[in-house]
Amino acid sequence: MSTGARPAFARFVRNVPQVAVAAAAALVLSACGGGNDDSGSEEKPASSGKGGDGAFPVTVEHKYGKTTIEEKPEKVVTLGLSDQDAVLALGVKPVGSVDWFKERPYGKWPWTKEKWGSDTPEIVGERDEYNIEKIAALEPDLVIAQYSGMKKEQYETLSEFTKVVAQPKGHEDYAAPWQVMTRQIGKALGKEAETEKLISDVDARFAKVRKEHPEFAEKTLTVADSFEAGKYSAFTGTDPKSIFFSELGFQLNPKIDEMAKPGWNVAELSAEKLNVLDVDRLVWVTSSTDANERIKDEPLYAKLKVHQEKRDLFVPYQDPDIGAAFSFNTVLSIPYAIDEIVPMLEKIK
Repeated sequence: MSTGARPAFARFVRNVPQVAVAAAAALVLSACGGGNDDSGSEEKPASSGKGGDGAFPVTVEHKYGKTTIEEKPEKVVTLGLSDQDAVLALGVKPVGSVDWFKERPYGKWPWTKEKWGSDTPEIVGERDEYNIEKIAALEPDLVIAQYSGMKKEQYETLSEFTKVVAQPKGHEDYAAPWQVMTRQIGKALGKEAETEKLISDVDARFAKVRKEHPEFAEKTLTVADSFEAGKYSAFTGTDPKSIFFSELGFQLNPKIDEMAKPGWNVAELSAEKLNVLDVDRLVWVTSSTDANERIKDEPLYAKLKVHQEKRDLFVPYQDPDIGAAFSFNTVLSIPYAIDEIVPMLEKIK
């Protein structure tokens, strides 16, 4: 599945090329840190869970084993595409982060501008390709990779010189719920109580919308995009965009998941298959007004009732950053996304 020049937040592909993990052994072994405890020994519980040094040691279970963090990490690198949001929400500014298709992950979005302030992280890779030498040079106490496709070889190489908390166990890459990833991050930072407060506050925002709009539960909704003429994509139930709308109360169309290839977060559609998008509410996330008009001008799309009855919604990824907010679907971006998208949904009859 080609990503081309698509916005970083438009689609996250699992099968991207991984970095060559044959980093210079001298650099790796001379960097500070101490690796991970993957021995399968009994997990050490946090002593307080209230944040600060009293929370440590903590042991976090993940896709590649268990990692014990003995002391409060001072220098954190995030390798997940949206991990920096939860870290920032907990009062920690990552010293390193990954880039998304040349979209700098700091200072851009309205939900993180104040959190970053004048500080900027070192860019240590793009998507799932990591620059091991750059990461080692930062001498991090902790590397976090939750919303990522980190490979085992990458994990093992990084573990030679620092603590690494990889993707959540029991979930496909890029498919763990935002709550799970946030809790993993909060535990690794020794801030479990603060994390639960953040999650409960966001859950309360979703619950408020569902209470105020019980009609959402009676509607099916699909999120789609299109970056090329004649080519369309509908997001599966494990994609953050779909998860966001399901938590607003909408039902997702199960046909999308059935049509998607194994391991993909989208079902690729030709114009002839656009009838699968004829749901109660259709949300297009697009990169330009030109793309909107191109979609509307497609003859087979024009025949859909969802379009004829004006139950389709065209939302920009950027300017304003609404699509980006529910594509991130993090503890920081969700409140912004709710404030922006719910009034738009309310206008659809």
